[in-house]
Amino acid sequence: MNHIDEFCVPHEYISPMEKHLRRVLRNWVDTYVMPNRRLYDEDWKDHHLLEPAFDRLMAGLGFQKAMFPPECGGWGLGKSDYLFRAAYAISEEIGRGDTGIAVAFGVTFWPIFTILIDPYENMRLAKELAPLYCNTDKAFFAANAMTEPQGGADIENMELLKGKTIRTTARLDGDEWVINGHKLWPTNSGGTGKLFGVPCTTKPGSDDPNDFAFIFVPAETPGVTQSSPYEKAGMAADKNGDIWFEDVRVPSWYRAHGPGTDFIAFYQLISLGQVASIAFLTGAMMNLYERLYEFVSTRTYRNKPLKEHDAVAAVIGRIAGDIDICRILGYEAAMIGDRRRMPYGDPITSERTVGRIRNIKDFVSDRAVENFGTAMDILGAYGADRDWDIEKHWRDIKIVQLWMGGKQLCQMEAARYYFNCKTL
Repeated sequence: MNHIDEFCVPHEYISPMEKHLRRVLRNWVDTYVMPNRRLYDEDWKDHHLLEPAFDRLMAGLGFQKAMFPPECGGWGLGKSDYLFRAAYAISEEIGRGDTGIAVAFGVTFWPIFTILIDPYENMRLAKELAPLYCNTDKAFFAANAMTEPQGGADIENMELLKGKTIRTTARLDGDEWVINGHKLWPTNSGGTGKLFGVPCTTKPGSDDPNDFAFIFVPAETPGVTQSSPYEKAGMAADKNGDIWFEDVRVPSWYRAHGPGTDFIAFYQLISLGQVASIAFLTGAMMNLYERLYEFVSTRTYRNKPLKEHDAVAAVIGRIAGDIDICRILGYEAAMIGDRRRMPYGDPITSERTVGRIRNIKDFVSDRAVENFGTAMDILGAYGADRDWDIEKHWRDIKIVQLWMGGKQLCQMEAARYYFNCKTL
């Protein structure tokens, strides 16, 4: 018997719904993901095998309704005081099975966070978009179309650059926005996403937050073109490609809010994405523990299980300790996010909040990458054997470490806050 649920959870932090959410999701993961995830890795282009699993999770179990208010047919999680902590629990449970599935699922909500989280609500847009998520028996995917070919993660570097490197433009023509530009690598692009949240500039080269615009664009809008998905080292369930916008016209009220407010509403996505990333990593490490437990308990050396040799025990004990520490830190990051609602909390877009959460994400990323490498060493030749799933997580979690600016931006954001750096 292993002890997956014995790893530390700060019980004073967890949401009232957490145990129920985890129980439902763990059953889904054990039924739909664990028996099939090696096959899913070969299904990176078409997702024919993945579709039934996504349909069950998102539409059948109703999770894609979660963010919308009850009057729109949803669960009302956007107004919850436990939003970040609930998102952490959900992301961790799905990440235990497959981090690619977890990110494809999670990013579907990412654009609509800009219009559904207090105090940045836009009920007109919420009512417009809710049927896409709530009135269907099929999984619905959306993309946060941020990254651009020339700028990499510059758009996520909001504190320093404030959107001045964005080249995707939005021009108001009467009662329509006209959008032109090129986005690269958004999760749920490559033909999967049906709705895009698009960071644009209304004045190229400007670092004035009033010139940053976040505009919703349905994928079928004339002028929108998507490439085929890229084949990557991992994250097969997360499709990534190019999106081109050529004189794309959408109604003026498809803008999330307006000058200045778009910038702040979008900026809160950065910390939420980092919290979810930490959860993907700790979820993968929980499954690392499960697979490692089985290996060191059933493989022997000198007629004793590997785990009974002190050289191995010291290493696996350290891995267990890291999982404990990383989960505590993950919940702390989620709690920092949820404190935005409390009178003593910092705004989610403050330098302090962003720096602290990025700091945690950087630490957990490093521990995950190192522990999976160590586990592969323990397994020896079996470490690269797909039957043991260690190499799958090893490929996937490296991508989690790299996205949203990777280690470098995490370190810069932390340095800005803790060391009062002014030019980074």
